[in-house]
Amino acid sequence: MKKIGIWFINFYKKYISQIFSFHGIHCKYYPTCSEYTKQAIEKYGFFKGCFLGIIRILKCNPFSKGGYDPLK
Repeated sequence: MKKIGIWFINFYKKYISQIFSFHGIHCKYYPTCSEYTKQAIEKYGFFKGCFLGIIRILKCNPFSKGGYDPLK
């Protein structure tokens, strides 16, 4: 499961996020939400990593300031 999750994130980063970037849509956080989720999956495993990634994606909204938010 871990390898599959990381593969999907790499696919997203390489192909899908480029479409958003072309239209001026960028993640407000550093590391990006996809990189954060990838790091979380590598560190905590698939389920907890995906959960942490979902929480991070929900934080990335028009009302948040963004900024530096590393995986703890």
